[in-house]
Amino acid sequence: MTDGRKRCQVAWAGELSQILLELEVQEDATVAEVLEAARRLHGDESIPWRDAAVGIFGEVCERTAVPRDGDRVELYRPLRIDPKEARRSRARRSGGG
Repeated sequence: MTDGRKRCQVAWAGELSQILLELEVQEDATVAEVLEAARRLHGDESIPWRDAAVGIFGEVCERTAVPRDGDRVELYRPLRIDPKEARRSRARRSGGG
């Protein structure tokens, strides 16, 4: 966009639901500002808008980062089990380790 604004997506995958919001924000908006705009638009306070780890296209970043036009800002939830331990457990159950 050339009018001082940009488009960003905000993604969240919870245990039972997912959201993918399209937003238009100021060109210099930070991740925190994009998430605040998403919170106001979506309104679901069960989503950890202010506390979750965040990233842009799978790369963890600070909330002070400035996403580019077209970027997807993602909210991450904590892992319930370490992925390496989950693989080891599956291997043990299947007799592979």
